[in-house]
Amino acid sequence: MSQAVGRWTSLPERQPVASLLVAVLLCELVGASGTVFTAMGLGTWYASLEAPSFAPPNWVFGPVWTTLFALLGVAAWLVWRELAGPNAAAARVALWLFAGQYVLNVAWSAAFFGARSPAAGLVVIAVLWLAIVATVVGFWRVDWRAGALLVPYLAWVSFATYLNYSFWVLN
Repeated sequence: MSQAVGRWTSLPERQPVASLLVAVLLCELVGASGTVFTAMGLGTWYASLEAPSFAPPNWVFGPVWTTLFALLGVAAWLVWRELAGPNAAAARVALWLFAGQYVLNVAWSAAFFGARSPAAGLVVIAVLWLAIVATVVGFWRVDWRAGALLVPYLAWVSFATYLNYSFWVLN
C-alpha cells in the first residue's frame, strides 16, 4: 500500500507533463459533472426566472468555467508535487481543502439548478466561498503560485455569489 502511495505522490516528479495533464483533465471532469444538474434546470425553469440586469448571457459560463477548471488543475498539480517533499503535511491539508471546495462547487449546481432553489444555492455558494478562501490560503502556504492561480476562481465565485443573491431577491 505505501509503495502505491509513494508512486502516486512522486508521479509529478517522475512524469511532470503527464501528471499535469492528469490534474487538469481530472479538474475539468469533476467540474463538468455539475452540468448534469445545470441541464436539469437550465431549460424552462431558469428561463422563467427574473434575471438581474448584470447577468451574463448563458454562453459565457462554459468558457469561463472551462478556463477556471484548467487553472484549478494547474494549481492542484503544483501542490500535488509537494506531497513527496518536506512540505507534504501542508500539501495534504491543502489538497483536502481543495477536494472539499470541489464537492461544494458541484453541490451548488445541484442546489441551484437541480433543486431549482436560488435560496439553497445561496447557502451552498456562501459556504463554497469560504472553502475557496481556505483553499487559497492552504495552497499559498505550499506554493504561492498555486494560491495565485485560485484568485480568478475566487473572483468569479464572488461575482456568482452576488448573482445568486440577486436571483434569490428577484424571485
